[in-house]
Amino acid sequence: MKSVFLHPVILLRNITITLVCCLGLSACGLFQTSTTHNPTPVGGQKVVNTAYSQMGKHYRPGGASPQKGFDCSGLVWWAYTVNGYKIPRITSDQARTGVPVPKNLMRTGDIVVFRTGEGPQSLHTGLYAGGNSFIHSPRSGGKVRMESMDIPYWRKNLVAVRRVVR
Repeated sequence: MKSVFLHPVILLRNITITLVCCLGLSACGLFQTSTTHNPTPVGGQKVVNTAYSQMGKHYRPGGASPQKGFDCSGLVWWAYTVNGYKIPRITSDQARTGVPVPKNLMRTGDIVVFRTGEGPQSLHTGLYAGGNSFIHSPRSGGKVRMESMDIPYWRKNLVAVRRVVR
């Protein structure tokens, strides 16, 4: 077998060319190593962690506490309130609170709003948890859980994203 030996100057040149190419692509946005352009504020992560601490709690119509259980807007309201943020308690009001955010710019802690039927009472809210998932209290007989935003039902029915923590 023939041994392959690269001269140190050639090796250094190849490494340099590789680094320059990577840096050039990074500057063009084709090779991204971080997402620091839109970081999640600590408050948004705290809100999600608070909601996450209630995983498995039973759904309860009108519920807004760990002791009684949660409906969808009760979970969102409680998680924000525990962390010092004042938001409306009712789903239709949560769908208008904060500022609107394009769906492709969701951040951890944003309120996600879904249309689940006709009329103002047919809305459902949850908290975007990152990783294309959200935490919510789904329905009677259900429990607080995390679900993927890629599930066709949720993807099709997402109507708004609202940002409270800036």
